[in-house]
Amino acid sequence: MLRRFYYLGFLGAGLCITTLAGAAPKQRRSGEDQASRQSGVVVIDAGHGGFDRGGIPGQRVAEKTMTLDVALRLQTVLQDAGYRVVMTRESDVFVPLGTRVAIANSYPNGILVCIHFNAARRSGASGIETYFYNRDSLTLASAIHYNVAGGAPSSNRGVRRRGYFVLRRTRIPAVLVELGFLTNPTEARYVQNSSYRQKLAEEIARGIGGRNNVRASSLGTNIPSIPLQPFIDQTLVRGRDGSHSKRSRKSARRRSAKSSVSEKKQSSDDESATGKKSTSKQPEN
Repeated sequence: MLRRFYYLGFLGAGLCITTLAGAAPKQRRSGEDQASRQSGVVVIDAGHGGFDRGGIPGQRVAEKTMTLDVALRLQTVLQDAGYRVVMTRESDVFVPLGTRVAIANSYPNGILVCIHFNAARRSGASGIETYFYNRDSLTLASAIHYNVAGGAPSSNRGVRRRGYFVLRRTRIPAVLVELGFLTNPTEARYVQNSSYRQKLAEEIARGIGGRNNVRASSLGTNIPSIPLQPFIDQTLVRGRDGSHSKRSRKSARRRSAKSSVSEKKQSSDDESATGKKSTSKQPEN
């Protein structure tokens, strides 16, 4: 782990303060710029909130409640480890997507972690999946997914690239992690256990801390590393029933060329940041 050393002179005696990379510095020299002061910030975005319950109609467990609980636990774990943490919400309030993005973008040297749970009309749908959009977010997505999926009893649905609003509009590394299906009886039972939610928060924090150790291959090195996760590119594809269909970008472009419907839908998505969901579960996009 990289270490930074800051030397402060006091009455002829030297005091050496060591902070982990990514941790919030205790003191700064007055001449440092704003970007330096914001170094190492983790912005945590608890999905939904207020009138936006999340999930799908008739869903028993409210997604907004579970996302906030995990986000607050993650905040505590990271702060205890020395990170500076910024929350997009800390209570049951609705925060527009544009505001969430603006908060994240105000910390140019930070990262954004969006907390969500999944839902589908098919109760058998299950698993953990992690989304990213920009290439510079892939190592963060890999590290978080490696730890969360590896530490949870749910199936591994993989890392996926998709153009959700909060990922597409954020200028810093950003990921959206789906921590299981609240419409799956087994996974919903897991999530309603506080110990399990704490475990999820700890695994996300472990991924954040290990993001600089992500490598394409760990062969030939004695340094512990996290494998770079393969991903499915779903940038132009959206499932109708909460599932994630696997279609190539080439076929998606062909369908788009035949009709302007897809373009109109995307344009509408870009202009609207209400955070409301359709009848099928989609992460805020």
